Amino acid sequence: MRVVLAEDLYLLREGLIRLLEAHGFTIAAAVETGPELLDALLTHRPDVAVVDVRLPPTLTDEGLQAALKARREIPGLPVLVLSQHVQQLYARELLADGTGGVGYLLKDRVFNAEQFIDAVRRVAAGGTAMDPDVIAKLMQSTSRRSGPLQRLSPREREVLELMAEGCSNSAIAARLVVSDGAVAKHIANIFTKLELAPADDANRRVLAVLTYLNGTAERAR
Repeated sequence: MRVVLAEDLYLLREGLIRLLEAHGFTIAAAVETGPELLDALLTHRPDVAVVDVRLPPTLTDEGLQAALKARREIPGLPVLVLSQHVQQLYARELLADGTGGVGYLLKDRVFNAEQFIDAVRRVAAGGTAMDPDVIAKLMQSTSRRSGPLQRLSPREREVLELMAEGCSNSAIAARLVVSDGAVAKHIANIFTKLELAPADDANRRVLAVLTYLNGTAERAR
């Protein structure tokens, strides 16, 4: 699996390179500026991009803007953002096209290699990997007064939030202290209430998560 990595801090960039390579990834390019990132993404068209938000030359949002520009040229390009802060606008822009393959992790909340590598693989496969704090930020100032999201019960919203984090059915069951069967029933109800047509369940999971996060972000503008 080929990765384009963008991180301006030398030690962190080298550490990520070694971590990814140790888990079987190929580093197509490792860059430190926004313009270099855009060029690398368009040139290499990787399986996934791992991107810091703030890159030179401005150290504002260069990394994410480059990723979003590349995603417009390469629809569905999987992007995993690594940031020190929850930036609501950045998350909204990532989710705006309604496709999978998106993630947003906070650097100081990545506690082990397995967590990070799992997120990279999940995003590369077209799934989502959202930090709970990012989800919470998107939920702030959200009324949910209209649309299909209003139909979800409080428990179904809990299940959907955990799906957004990338939890499996068994992991959701463990977190909520319910049976796997109960989780499966909640997920089936979510698909129905969000009017997701019968299809591959993995795809419907991603669509449900993006519907939820997109609706949340839209109301928080």
